[in-house]
Formats: sequence, C-alpha cells, structure tokens
Amino acid sequence: MILVGTAYPYRGGLAVYNERLARSFQDEGYEVEIWTFTLQYPNFLFPGKTQFSTEPAPDGLTIHRKLNSVNPFNWLKVGRALRKADADLVVMRFWIPYMAPSHGVIARLARKNKKTKIVSILDNVVPHEKGFADRMLARYFIHSIDGGVTMSKSVLEDAKAIDEKKNVQYCPHPLYDNFGLKVNREEALEFLHLDPNPRYMLFFGIIRDYKGLDLLLHAMADERIKRMNVKLIIAGEFYNNAEQYHELERQLALSDQLVWMSQFVPDSEVKYYFNAADIIVQPYKSATQSGVTQIAYHFDKPMLVTDVGGLKEIVPDGVVGYVTEVDAEKIASALVDFFENGRQTAFEQNIQVEKQKYSWRRMVETIQSVCV
Repeated sequence: MILVGTAYPYRGGLAVYNERLARSFQDEGYEVEIWTFTLQYPNFLFPGKTQFSTEPAPDGLTIHRKLNSVNPFNWLKVGRALRKADADLVVMRFWIPYMAPSHGVIARLARKNKKTKIVSILDNVVPHEKGFADRMLARYFIHSIDGGVTMSKSVLEDAKAIDEKKNVQYCPHPLYDNFGLKVNREEALEFLHLDPNPRYMLFFGIIRDYKGLDLLLHAMADERIKRMNVKLIIAGEFYNNAEQYHELERQLALSDQLVWMSQFVPDSEVKYYFNAADIIVQPYKSATQSGVTQIAYHFDKPMLVTDVGGLKEIVPDGVVGYVTEVDAEKIASALVDFFENGRQTAFEQNIQVEKQKYSWRRMVETIQSVCV
C-alpha cells in the first residue's frame, strides 16, 4: 500500500493522521510506503510560520519525499512512478481544492496499470472558506479515483452530489491515540506554568475565522462566566489576523480570563494542554469533522461543539459533552451548566464507552471495502 499525502518532515494534523493510518495498515500485514511532498505549499500561500516539524522523524515508517504540488512535470513523474510501482492500493488525502490538479493527474496516471485502486480520504469536498472554482476542482479529483471515504456525513453528501455512482463510504474519524499517555492535572499545569487554582477550558488548534474563537470570547464575557474562577487557554497558531481577537479581548475586558499560548503546539506537548483542561471547546461556525474531538476522546476530556457539519455525530449531546447552536449565549449557558452542576465526572465515564467506536481498524476495513 502506498499512502500519498502529508507526512514527516511536515507537521500538523494531516501528517499525524497519515502516519497513524500507515501504522494501522502495517498492523494488518501490509507493506506500507508514504509518498509525501518535496513542496507542499509555496511559502506565500502558507499562513503559518513554518510547514516543518521540529520533532524527531517517526520510527518504523518508510517515507519518501516525491510530490511537488505546483509543478505539472512532477505530477507526471509521480503518476508514472505510481503506475510502475504496481501497488494494489493507493490511499490519497484530499482536503483542499488546491490539491485537485496534482492529485487528479497522479491518480489518473496510476490507474492506467489496470491494477492499482485509488481510494481517497475526503476530508472536505467543499472547503470551509469557499472559492468560485472549488466544486469544479473537487469534481476533477473525484472523477479520477476509484472510491473514497469521508469522516462526516455532510462530506459524504457533498461527494455524492458530485458523483452519485462513485463508491464513497462513511467512517468516523478514528481516535488520536498517538499523543502520549495521560498526565495528571498538576503535572500538566506545572509544564504550562499555570496557576492550579482556576479551572480551565481549552480552545485548541489553528486559529481561523470559521473556528469561531470570536464567539467563544463573547461567551467568556457572559456575566455568569465572569463570576466563576474559570479561564480559557487558547493554544494554536494564528492563520488569520490576530489583532481582531486581541481587540475583542480589550473591548470585552477579558484579560484576566484568557491564557494566550498562540503558537503551534508540538506533538510531544499536546498532552499537557488537554490534561490541564476540564473541557475542550470547539465553537465552530462551519465544520466537517475535527481531529480535536478525537484527541479529547483519547484524553477522556468532555467537549462542547456547535451544531455544524459532522461534529454532533461524534459528540452525543448530554452524554460526553454539549452540542449547542452557533450562538455565544448558548455556548455560555452550556459552560455554566458544566461547571456549576458538576458534569465532568459523568461525562468522563461516558467517554470511556463512546470512544470505543473510533478505531483505526474500522478505518482500514472501510478503505478495504471501497476497493472491492
């Protein structure tokens, strides 16, 4: 099996997922290679500080840097190399329309050997921040593959709207169990240099407009929350204008309630952020699925998500956390209920049962079934 997508030396959720999926295929007896990028995004298109990891290379994985996302001659070369490799299965990640030209060309060439099956994990078909050519590009890519797997039902509907005959199946995002073991609250707070007296909420991940941090800041300004000894940790790198959030912080007088840790969090430190928090908050304005929920499950952390995309498919309301409307007051009310009515223990107990649904073996089996 060859997996085409982001991997070390690149950083971020896509790389973490792909490397974990590769290990799952290895566990099932596959010989696995990952073909990743020589150039993933041109620097002027990348909004973060760096695309590259500062962590050690993962052990036990064969990773080759082959694909240049902007060079058509490279796409032809990679496509022909995949065709010649004669693999039974190629798994490709598709998450933004930008990748459609390169991945579409490569998939078409690889399939010409009449043996290789191309299955794509479709993170998104229509992106959160939409452009005029998005559907055309998605259509070009989806027509190039044998089938796909989506991790939310909304993306499944988007894919079927483009090609209703294509074999696309749904499998929820597996559990992120590769960020280390749980640590106790005291150790986590000590690592982060945080006062153990308040209780903490966590907003985690890349900060973009659609993730609704502004909604959460308005919720933090609710007088009911202001009266509680609760703080919000904001951990993640800004991919849009940071000043708009800091201005909102000033307008709402939130400086005593917020802990800004606005930088990319290395994989080895993720456990400290999650184990410092009582609840993980995802006030998204749009979504498909989220890896943050699956990290929260791994660390047995209750969640608040908004009723967008596939988030409520993963977080049963009132069982492991809350599903609210995309509304600051509703978000605030759920958070007040969590802290004032002591929901944490019950939610954590329910998480032990709920998270059993999200296995990597199930994802491998779904990919295999698409190939049949």
